[in-house]
Amino acid sequence: MTTSIPKLLTAADLLAMPDDGKRYELVRGELTETPPPGIRHGVVTDQIGWPIKAFVRQHGLDFVSTSEAGIFIEQEPDTVIAPDYALIARERIAAQLPEQGYVVGLVPDLVVEVISPGYREAAASARAQTWLDAGARPVLVAYIAGQEIVAHRDDGTVRRFDSNDTLTGEPLLSGFAGTVADIFTY
Repeated sequence: MTTSIPKLLTAADLLAMPDDGKRYELVRGELTETPPPGIRHGVVTDQIGWPIKAFVRQHGLDFVSTSEAGIFIEQEPDTVIAPDYALIARERIAAQLPEQGYVVGLVPDLVVEVISPGYREAAASARAQTWLDAGARPVLVAYIAGQEIVAHRDDGTVRRFDSNDTLTGEPLLSGFAGTVADIFTY
C-alpha cells in the first residue's frame, strides 16, 4: 500500500486560487479557511486601530497601517496570515508595494489580533507567538469576552490590561495611552 504525502501549498498557490467567496490563510503550507469575523469583532478592531492611527498621525510617526492584509512571514513551507490590524514602519517598505500579492518578510512592527468569544486562549497565544517569531513587536491580543487586552512583547514579557486599565504603546509607540474600557464600548 502506498501513502501519498499531501502537497504543501505556496504563497503563489494561495494568490492564484479562484475566488470562491471564502477567506483563507496559509500556515506552513496548509490551507486554513478563516471565516469573516462578526460585526462586534470589526468594531473592536476599529476601536483599537483608530486611536493608534490618530496617535501616529498626530505625532508624525512614519507608519503605514493595514487591516486584514495577507502577510507573508515564512517560506518553505510558506505562511501567509492576516492580522486584524497592523502598523509597518514606512522605512521598511523598500519599494512600491505590488498591486497584488504579498511581500516576503514585510512583517508588521505592531500586530493587533481581536479574539471573538469561543476562540481558545491557547490558540490566540500561539498565534501571537507566531507573529513574535516572525519579528513583530508587540502583539496586542484583544479578548472580546473578557474585555481585556494581552500585550505580548518581543522580550518575552506578557502584560494583561483589563477594563480598568490604560493601554500603553511602549516600546513602539512611546506616549500612546488609551482606556481599555473605551475599546470595548460600542
